[in-house]
Amino acid sequence: MTLLSVNLNAVAQLRNRRNLPWPSVVGLARVVLDAGASGVTVHPRPDERHIRRTDVFDLAELLAAEYPAAEFNIEGYPSADFFELVDAVNPAQVTLVPDDPAQATSDHGWDFLGKGNFLTDVVGRLKAPGRRISLFCDPDAGVEGVAAAKATGADRIELYTGPYGGCYDEPERAVRELATLAHTAQAAHAAGMGVNAGHDLTLENLVAFQAAVPHVDEASIGHGITADALLMGFAEAVRQFRAVLGS
Repeated sequence: MTLLSVNLNAVAQLRNRRNLPWPSVVGLARVVLDAGASGVTVHPRPDERHIRRTDVFDLAELLAAEYPAAEFNIEGYPSADFFELVDAVNPAQVTLVPDDPAQATSDHGWDFLGKGNFLTDVVGRLKAPGRRISLFCDPDAGVEGVAAAKATGADRIELYTGPYGGCYDEPERAVRELATLAHTAQAAHAAGMGVNAGHDLTLENLVAFQAAVPHVDEASIGHGITADALLMGFAEAVRQFRAVLGS
């Protein structure tokens, strides 16, 4: 079974097109959690182009008051501001990504071999009782990369599935990407690390992903589920994604 965490960045980005309070990030968080999502994910960036700092606190209050069993996953680059936000909100999971602030979206994992000492210090700084640390991971990290990730003290990796998601019209390349993802997932499981996944996962490509890539604990899905929600509503989109994930 793979749990579903709904990334709300696209909801916030749509809201930010106008100086108005809708669509409501908190309101739609309530919708997806009522529909059975195991948690919500946000990736606040310094320019607040989608999720704002105030959203993070509002969501933390919602989960504490109404959904204490749901998980709050905060993604971000480990800057001083990010540390401060995590300390203030104390999410269940922190996912560290190596993004430059100017990037439109996450597009690569950490260089575990080159940044190992840096990440060890960061993971140690963020570790807390009841808080899980996950590291964004390239699909081809393999055994060596996973070993370096584990050495930082992190609990999980999050497989960057963007290259696989980009194979929507290249079935042969998709098979190769899935094999690469499966190899790294197996390595993480063998090393005693949990496995998350995220980026460009859809109802269509999740079926093959679930069949090919073992040991995935959680999928964080935002763009794909938001696109489907435009057609079927968020509650139904969550139900359909959960059905494919077996959650």
